[in-house]
Amino acid sequence: MSTPRPQGIIFDLDGTLLDTLEDLADAMNMVLASHGWPTHPLDAYRRFVGNGLAMLVRRAVPKTERHDDRWLDAITEEMRTVYGRRWANKTRLYPGIDLLLRTLRAQEFPMAVLTNKPHDAAMALVDHFFSKDMFQLVTGAHPDKPRKPDPTTALETADHLGVLPASTLFLGDSDVDMQTATAAGMTPLGAGWGFRSPDELLASGASTILYNPVELLDRLPPESPPHTP
Repeated sequence: MSTPRPQGIIFDLDGTLLDTLEDLADAMNMVLASHGWPTHPLDAYRRFVGNGLAMLVRRAVPKTERHDDRWLDAITEEMRTVYGRRWANKTRLYPGIDLLLRTLRAQEFPMAVLTNKPHDAAMALVDHFFSKDMFQLVTGAHPDKPRKPDPTTALETADHLGVLPASTLFLGDSDVDMQTATAAGMTPLGAGWGFRSPDELLASGASTILYNPVELLDRLPPESPPHTP
């Protein structure tokens, strides 16, 4: 059976469109240091991120502090506040992302963002780093919605874009993204420039690893010919 031609794409945010790792690590380390807890090197945060802010906090705090969910909720709120003051200090677009998005936008190719980052933080980042109306939909974590790798929100996103799951590309940099795409019946593409290794992405179900964002353009159908009356 032939694979349907791609008609839309869903992007992860952190580690895929934006390199947010240093700002996340700096903020979390500030919270840890304020409590007298050990901090972590930057590379450790590559393993901590991907499952939302609360999981990042749980992974970063000492094991002795993980016993009380209410206490962890309080630390998560501290992290939210600190990160909210410094999320644009070092964050930047990955090389090639701007060209990729501008090309897709010019072709009117449907695009959306789906992230486990809290929704308000995701919207702030997208509004700051990308032009208005670049994406048809941006969805971050909501308390009342399941998070990736649950496929529910990915399927809702494809429906919003007006494309079938089988015709949707899902580009992300983590096992969570690959699992989400697979569960939703989408094509999982690994961002080889992101937070996790290509080997991990392949082991998690990536159909292809891209090492430069513009490689994605080779997987898309050509622009439709001009309409002739």
